[in-house]
Amino acid sequence: MARRRRKQTLPADPVELQITALSHDGRGIGRIKGKTVFVDSALPSETVKFVYTQKRGKFDEGRTVEVLQPSVERVQPQCAQAHLCGGCSLQHMEPQAQIAMKQGVLMEQLQHFGELQPEEVLAPLTGPIYGYRRKARLGVKYVAKKESVLVGFREKRNSFLAEIDQCHVLAEEVGLKFPELKQLVMSLQARSTIPQIEVAKGDDAVAIIVRHMEPLTDQDQAAILSFCQQHNLQLYLQPGGNDTVHKVWPEGEARLSYGLPEFGLNMKFHPTDFTQVNQDINQDMIRMAMDFMDIQPGERILDLFCGLGNFTLPLATKAAEVVGVEGDDAMVVRGRENAEHNGLNNVSFYGADLTKPFDDQPWGRGGFDKILIDPPRSGALEIVSKMTVFKPKRIVYVSCNPATLARDAGELKKQGYKLLKAGVMDMFPHTTHVESIAVFEPE
Repeated sequence: MARRRRKQTLPADPVELQITALSHDGRGIGRIKGKTVFVDSALPSETVKFVYTQKRGKFDEGRTVEVLQPSVERVQPQCAQAHLCGGCSLQHMEPQAQIAMKQGVLMEQLQHFGELQPEEVLAPLTGPIYGYRRKARLGVKYVAKKESVLVGFREKRNSFLAEIDQCHVLAEEVGLKFPELKQLVMSLQARSTIPQIEVAKGDDAVAIIVRHMEPLTDQDQAAILSFCQQHNLQLYLQPGGNDTVHKVWPEGEARLSYGLPEFGLNMKFHPTDFTQVNQDINQDMIRMAMDFMDIQPGERILDLFCGLGNFTLPLATKAAEVVGVEGDDAMVVRGRENAEHNGLNNVSFYGADLTKPFDDQPWGRGGFDKILIDPPRSGALEIVSKMTVFKPKRIVYVSCNPATLARDAGELKKQGYKLLKAGVMDMFPHTTHVESIAVFEPE
């Protein structure tokens, strides 16, 4: 019989600690009797009181309960539950200090994993720090003992939902309506079988997707529909997996959209599609990437991990030909839809597993003048190690993980490419998520 793990007994009294550094995940770092302690909501140069949340062999973890000596970089969070909610981890830190931290993480990772220093460190891209988030998956839980409903994000470092009434980083059409959402769920017969509500915002509308584990009664469905009509939210229901998501209201195409006016484009997407959560930064990021690509007449461009064409179609407004390659078949379809919707006929979309050889792929034949790549967090080592066979004159790499960007940059260095520029883009203010961009050219 397997032994049941004994619940850990932690010291109950707060402990005073001098914070000397900040971890990559935004926690203050201090030492007690030579042992490292990671403390939530603490900043370098601060003296805090914290309570232990976990004791481990090589390090301990804790949560700040009182700041005795604050850092000059400390600010008052807009959210009263910022210390608890896992949706944000840096609201207590001055925004410019957040950016400096992220830039430091990028440069440190480039040096550590790739032994690289860019010839030019780019000025950070910044935008609105609240109300920016257009995509989110909110947890929902009916608490029978309290006869209440929780809606929001998980608490820091555990699976419990944080008890919050507002989310200031989420689009206000939903982020400021948590009490109304809770009241809605509480009124439903199905309140104990609704685990999540997904949010997606376009330029013209906001949609919610209500996941329900059991069929909804006519009364429940009418209540949800009435709520969405009252608050002008498009309604989608999800009775099973992702393939069961369907639009209920209003009638019409199951698409939202966002504009890229600088390029005369309108991008359509399904609420479950991957899109950049921060439209202001997305606009600036596309503009920056296009500037770095410096497309000349007659050039042929390759866009890897192209999604629904967020970069592909702007590239197609300048280049002679653009090829977009994506591993998600649904996104390939969406890219083709968007090309047709925008009247572009010099762009082709292909589905392919970009972790595998591409020698026999139709898109892999012939050369490309320049390449843009925007991979997932795992990076793109497999494709990066081979794509220089195209002999591109320039590579622009957009990354959501500085560690894998640095690793892949090191591989490009081995293949004779130098790192011209690199910098961060604040796609997720108040979080430790680091979005970055890098430019490479042959030595």
